[in-house]
Amino acid sequence: MSAEVVVHIVDDEEPVRNSLAFLLSISGYAVRVHDSATSFMRQAKGLTSAVLITDLRMPDMSGVDLIKRLRSESITIPAIVITGHGDVPMAVEAMKAGAIDFLEKPFEDDVIIGAVGRAIELIEKRPGTPTDIESICERMAQLSEREHQVMQGVVAGQSNKAIAYNLDISPRTVEVHRANVMAKMNCKSLPELVRMVLSVSEAPQ
Repeated sequence: MSAEVVVHIVDDEEPVRNSLAFLLSISGYAVRVHDSATSFMRQAKGLTSAVLITDLRMPDMSGVDLIKRLRSESITIPAIVITGHGDVPMAVEAMKAGAIDFLEKPFEDDVIIGAVGRAIELIEKRPGTPTDIESICERMAQLSEREHQVMQGVVAGQSNKAIAYNLDISPRTVEVHRANVMAKMNCKSLPELVRMVLSVSEAPQ
């Protein structure tokens, strides 16, 4: 499958583009690089089997705005957002815009390779099927009321301190509940948790 998919890297920093392109090329992927979101958009409509890796902060158009633009034009490409300035609110915004992963620089080689692999899997099987939703709902049902409240705070982009203040509990207690949420939801990262919650909230009732 990887030989059929082209990974498009959009980043205004040439060293980053070249480094990612080299890594993905030696991992067996076909790669194209773009120095701006605008240049990528010129050929986006003609893409089918493609994965997008985009930097978050770029001069002409942010990575989040690029994903929103693609979505508004009904161009469905799995997108991975990378940034050196990441935080929870930005991760949530990127995921709500449609990103499937949000990675903070510097990241290990296997992390970006794994993200591309997941993106390729989604090309074959789009998320949000009834089975996916049912499975996520079953996991959510295992959460206590407090764990559910903490999860909603995390997905809303709130810090542990903000969640603690809003729920009148200690930050340490929030950390414990947050760890329980990640374990019960069987997810390893914030983007994955956000993706799960959004898939349920956006699913047809």
